[in-house]
Amino acid sequence: MTTFVDRVELHVAAGNGGHGCASVHREKFKPLGGPDGGNGGRGGDVVLVVDQSVTTLLDYHHVPHRRATNGKPGEGGNRSGKDGQDLVLPVPDGTVVLDKSGEVLADLVGHGTTYVAAQGGRGGLGNAALASARRKAPGFALLGEPGTGGDIVLELKTVADVALVGYPSAGKSSLISVLSAARPKIADYPFTTLVPNLGVVTAGSTVFTVADVPGLIPGASQGRGLGLEFLRHVERCSVLVHVLDTATLESDRDPLSDLDIIEEELKQYGGLDDRPRVVVLNKVDIPDGRELAEMIRPDLQARGYRVFEASAVAHIGLKELSFALAEIVAAARAARPKEEATRVVIRPKAVDDAGFRVTLEDDGLYRVRGEKPERWVRQTDFNNDEAVGYLADRLNRLGVEDELLKAGARPGDGVAIGPEENAVVFDWEPSMAAGAEMLGRRGEDHRFDAPRPASQRRRDRDAERDEAAREYRDFDPFD
Repeated sequence: MTTFVDRVELHVAAGNGGHGCASVHREKFKPLGGPDGGNGGRGGDVVLVVDQSVTTLLDYHHVPHRRATNGKPGEGGNRSGKDGQDLVLPVPDGTVVLDKSGEVLADLVGHGTTYVAAQGGRGGLGNAALASARRKAPGFALLGEPGTGGDIVLELKTVADVALVGYPSAGKSSLISVLSAARPKIADYPFTTLVPNLGVVTAGSTVFTVADVPGLIPGASQGRGLGLEFLRHVERCSVLVHVLDTATLESDRDPLSDLDIIEEELKQYGGLDDRPRVVVLNKVDIPDGRELAEMIRPDLQARGYRVFEASAVAHIGLKELSFALAEIVAAARAARPKEEATRVVIRPKAVDDAGFRVTLEDDGLYRVRGEKPERWVRQTDFNNDEAVGYLADRLNRLGVEDELLKAGARPGDGVAIGPEENAVVFDWEPSMAAGAEMLGRRGEDHRFDAPRPASQRRRDRDAERDEAAREYRDFDPFD
């Protein structure tokens, strides 16, 4: 069973916003006590958070579909809906977030680093929030916005200072087991190590991490063996350590050719030319291994490599190797630019930026694209004429009608608001009447001007009584 996964495709969906409520306060003697519809709750976000205790993406391999909860709708009595709960997904340190096309969306390095993978939808406003001095009792509410979502790819790139590279069975796992407290699986057959192993090494006052990168063979950069799957784990390392087997039993291999082959694979993978290299001649506790190490050491030094002879079994040369690596790691850390505090960048919109654009398409359709118009369309209940009228008012105030006239639109032309796959299309009429006028002038409600039924009945009854009293006073029994 797979216990280590370093690349998954994740399907995320944020929660939808709750709908606003259209409600009118009613109690005895107050049949129209005013709007009291509450707002809908916000949909939950999908958030990726770096957690040092997580080392694999295995959970997302088994359950790739993740969804946050929706916001609750508003209710009468000015009760707002509950916000949806954010879905927090822990990921290992060094996780890269990409879209389907391979573009990097975020590089999550450092404990607690977060990235919002899907944004929850806004809750719709209730009619209490939509009320104003002109529109005293809106008979509609705004709908909640749908949450964003989509497919993302998570790739794990191990965060380590030193990477041990080399042929299978060169002794990398044995070396990391004696340099650190890591306990990887060790055996004498190829591809014993199937996952990268991490170990923490302390050399004097320097503490650094070492990664054992498995599966490098000829053709690894093109997908042979396990190399392509794990070469990405080398990218973040400051030092590359070639572990060469000086006691190999294979007649067609020797340490120098192994080094050349691994270097060629690293070159084909790309982006690693600037990393310092160190060569470890391993298994020198075997007489043939020590003899071969002494023979090839001058050639390696002539190529510019720092060479160390070591044996994981006999614990030979480990102290010198660890302190040399600590020196290189400390120099690499000192050379890195210091992290500066995040600066707040304010990018105000241009004065003439209306926030939308109108374009004429080949089929004669005028398309309106912009954050506000598209959001307003998503929030509108098109089964409610008053809500449609409110949308028309907002678009008119934003200047959409003026831009349509400038673009050459005429009454009756087709207008689409939104993207091609999800747009609202209608025949345009300037300053269109959209249902709110049936209640009187836009922004007014004749229901507040009309007498209330109980008051009217009292007035009628009083008028009848007054009329009867006048008739009684004017009555002359001798007439």
